[in-house]
Amino acid sequence: MEKIRAAITGIHAWVPEYRLTNHELSKMVDTSDEWIMQRVGIKERHILKGEGLGSSDLGEQAVRGLLEKTGTSPDVIDLMICATVTPDMAFPATANIISDKVGIKNAFSFDLNAACSGFLFALQTAAAYIETGKYKKIIVVGADKMSSITDYSDRTTCPLFGDAAGAVLLEPTNEELGIMDYIFHTNGAGRKFLHIKAGGSVKPASHETIEAREHFVYQEGQSVFKFAVVNMADVAVEIMQRNNLKPEDIAFLVPHQANLRIIDATGRRMGLPPEKVMINIENYGNTTAATIPLCMWEYENRLKKGDILILAAFGGGFTWGSIYLKWAYDQR
Repeated sequence: MEKIRAAITGIHAWVPEYRLTNHELSKMVDTSDEWIMQRVGIKERHILKGEGLGSSDLGEQAVRGLLEKTGTSPDVIDLMICATVTPDMAFPATANIISDKVGIKNAFSFDLNAACSGFLFALQTAAAYIETGKYKKIIVVGADKMSSITDYSDRTTCPLFGDAAGAVLLEPTNEELGIMDYIFHTNGAGRKFLHIKAGGSVKPASHETIEAREHFVYQEGQSVFKFAVVNMADVAVEIMQRNNLKPEDIAFLVPHQANLRIIDATGRRMGLPPEKVMINIENYGNTTAATIPLCMWEYENRLKKGDILILAAFGGGFTWGSIYLKWAYDQR
């Protein structure tokens, strides 16, 4: 019996229209375009504006565009997984809400939270369902409204994050295409360096937690940077070595877009020239679970069937991992 693999057969992404530039941020906090560009490489980020809008609205646009682009009926989708750290609400799952908004009625759906590694973890989870032979069409969407958990009075974190969503359609293939291998890691001890202090079951929301501004991203930047720059590069190199891949075999590294210095370090460790590294952090910032599909969507017209991609991410928790992927189609 031929091996069934999960292949990406379509991709779409969506970002809100409003752009928050470094110049505008410099009017809100003590920062500057030069300071931000030097440290993280971000020029602007897209922000979802409007009352009552959340991650499901971002995800809805990405999924709706994906269905239209691939000519796929919502009725044939078997499963949807939404990777997010900014769900619309504690429950129901944001994936359930997106499904309802786009008319997906014959699928089950759930959320997955692995911070900035969420899209990779969700992609491999979906692939495991495809590989059973029972599931034929699965959507994986990374959607985060990071502006909802960003403290715009904190000069160290507010330049980092933007809002976006990216979605892929996964289908089975018997060809040597799709998800070929993966390596994932977690280290829960990293939670003290990157987390949200309140709002969970340990420290529920109260007047005190709100007044103390404990519902926003808290990060010890230097500690996170040190862990990320080593581990994201290490896991990308590890998956290359395990699959006997050389730099010349790889079409692109698709790295999580958190910090330009981390991206550059990962590419160098893999022996890749800059032109083989997907980068769009300057225009979008860190959109958490959306960064990797957003990158692939922007570079889609440069990809061809059989291209080898190495996906790599590092996120709060800590979570990190890499996927070896063979692109499954030529530009539509």
